[in-house]
Formats: sequence, structure tokens, C-alpha cells
Amino acid sequence: MIKVALTVEDARAGMMAIAPKIERYAQLIVRKGVNVEPDQEVVVMAPVECAKFARVLVRSAYEAGAGHVTVIWSDDEVSRLTYEHVETAYFEQTPEWQRVQLDGLAAAGACFIFIEGSDPEALKDIDPAKPATAAKAKNSQCVAFRRGLDFNVNPWCIAGAPVAAWARKVFPDIPDEVAVYRLWCAILAAARADGEDPESAWELHDATFEKNLRFLNDRHFDALRYTSENGTNLTVGLIDRHIWAGGRSETPEGHPFFPNIPTEEVFTSPDRLRADGIVYAALPLIHHGSKVEDFWLRFEEGRVVDFGARTGVETLKSILDTDEGARRLGEVALISKNTPIRESETLFYDTLYDENASCHLALGTGFPECYDGGYEMDMDELCARGVNASTVHVDFMIGSDDLTITGIQADGIELPVFVNGQWSWE
Repeated sequence: MIKVALTVEDARAGMMAIAPKIERYAQLIVRKGVNVEPDQEVVVMAPVECAKFARVLVRSAYEAGAGHVTVIWSDDEVSRLTYEHVETAYFEQTPEWQRVQLDGLAAAGACFIFIEGSDPEALKDIDPAKPATAAKAKNSQCVAFRRGLDFNVNPWCIAGAPVAAWARKVFPDIPDEVAVYRLWCAILAAARADGEDPESAWELHDATFEKNLRFLNDRHFDALRYTSENGTNLTVGLIDRHIWAGGRSETPEGHPFFPNIPTEEVFTSPDRLRADGIVYAALPLIHHGSKVEDFWLRFEEGRVVDFGARTGVETLKSILDTDEGARRLGEVALISKNTPIRESETLFYDTLYDENASCHLALGTGFPECYDGGYEMDMDELCARGVNASTVHVDFMIGSDDLTITGIQADGIELPVFVNGQWSWE
């Protein structure tokens, strides 16, 4: 079949046609993503370029019964200018007004919607220590806000919306309006929001996680061994009381929400002290507007002891040097290559999407929900039991087409979990 190139006029007509789908997508984020409760405070964090979609979200939140909606804006160009002109030492402290704002909203029981939409290379050639320092300060000093997200006290959801620079990266060499339209279509498809009833589609999608979760939680593997022809040969130990999760999450009180739209993963937190071997990334990592490509990490006794990258090695180093926990694993996530995002053959240059196309690991903090009784503990207690603690959580993709994952039981019996990049029973 011959593909016909879209014109700007086609894209404008297409945007008008998908406007109702974008409305339903916003409703999905509000009603399923954070699952707004009556009179609840809703916080929308969005790029200024996504103002039109942010307004749709605000309207959807009020229609769902929100008591008040706060919008917090970000801007790639302003961020770049700030990092260009301000010394690193400034970023060691989060401004008091920002701490008061974020901690106050979290303490008031707000739910948080984070809209992903940025230039993947917005901070190219910026000293990576600056955004890394700012992120560390925010995550360590905004205590109520950070705990609200890490312990699922405050429902939260990350979802995407296009900006021109991101669309140009995903769909290069075409007019911006065409690229933005194509990216909207890709986002809606990935989020299962391109049909007439996305909320029902998500209920059905949530049920698809059950088989994989049941298998992993029933087997309760002691470790997973990853191998692939690119050189990956890594064994990751699992905690004795680990729990696999996927699909919807719940607050400690049992309020359901979806932290990621889209999501295809089942995941758990591994033993922070048990990872040995080498792993090679399968896709680029975009971190704070900088790109890391063709990188690898070598682990001994759970800690990264060596690393390298074709490009972006300083950015990778800035992640690993954030704190001690940044050199250890906080997540292992399993995703078959037979998923809509992977099958779309679209590289999004955005972790929210690319991580849901590939098995991945994460450096940094682990999840209380992935440890039996974790919600009743603080991070120090969880860390003592093997769940990693850090001020960062950075996902990186390792799901090559030939990836094999073997589950190792406590008695030494080995069972295939993944064969050639997909569940062994698919």
C-alpha cells in the first residue's frame, strides 16, 4: 500500500476530526488516571505549549466534581535560559515558595496530573549537573509532595500531549502542523483513547494484566536472569516479600487510579543489593532534555561499578552521581514486544511511551506498593528490607527483540519467563 503524504490542510482537517477524541482523552486522564473525587483539589502540571489541552483537562476536572484546579506551567525555553545563566549552587535549594506550594497541595489531598510534552533535546549542551541538582533538591526538600507520590498517598497520572519540537523529533522532515497531528494520533492510539469509549477500553485493558501478575506472584522467583545477543548478561535478585504490580494502582485507603497513561508493564522492586553482570540499553534515554545513546551499565552486588555511552556519558554520570541509591535498581518491568506501542514502530523519544514498548529497569527509588506491607513503613524501613531509596527514579529500556528472561526459584529451578522479547506463553 502506498502511503500518501499529508499536507498542512490535511493536518488541520485531521485535528478538527480528532477534537472529540482529545476531549475523551482528557476525560480518561481525569476519571481513570487520577480518578477525581468530589470536591478534591486537582493539580495540572503542563508545558505552556500545551495550554489548549490543559484547559480541556481543567474543564474535564470541574465536570468530574473537582473542588478547585491549580495549573502549574513549565517552559523549555525558560528552563534552558535559566540553566544557561544561573550557577549550579543556586539549584541546591528549592525556592521556599515552591516547597510551600507543592507540600501544601499534597497535604490538602490533591491529585496530580503531569502532562509530558517537551523537546527531547531542550537542554542539549547544558551542564547536566544543573538539572540533576535541581531535581535532587526538589525530590528531597518537598517532603510531603514526594512522599505523596512515592507512597501513592496522592493519586497521580502522567500522560502526554504534543509540542512542536517533540513532534519534529518523532516525525522529522515534515511541516510542524503535520508532525503535531501525527503525534496526537500516535498518543491517542497508545493510550487506547482513539475509540468511542476509552474509559471502558481501559477497564478491559486493566484486566489483561491479571494472568501475568498471577504467574509472577504465584512463582515468587528469587531472581531473574537477562540475556541477549547485544551482550546483556545480568542477574537481578528479588526481595523475599516482593509483589508484582501493573495496570491500576491504589492509595493506601484503596482509591484506584492509573499512574501512567499509557501503561503496558508489570513491575516490582528488586533487592537493592543483588544485581550482578552487564546490561546494554536497547533505546536512547532522554533525561532532563539531554540524550544518552548506546549505553551500558555493569553491576556488582547491586551497585553500578562501571558504565559507558556512545553519546551523553556526562548525563549518565550525573544520574549515577545523584546519591548512593542512584547506582542501584529500584524497578524491574516486563513488557512484551507484542504491544501496540512497540508494534507501531514509533520511537517517541519520551520515557513514558518508550518504556511501555520495552522491558526496562530503573535506577533509583523503589516502590512501597511492591513490598508486602510497604505502605505501613517509611523509606528507611523499606531500604533495610531491600527496597532501594534515592531522590531519583530513571527508567531505561533493555527490551531487545531477542531478550530472554529466566526466572530462578529459591530451590534453583529455572523457568522461562521471556523468550525472544515476549512472554514465554504468548
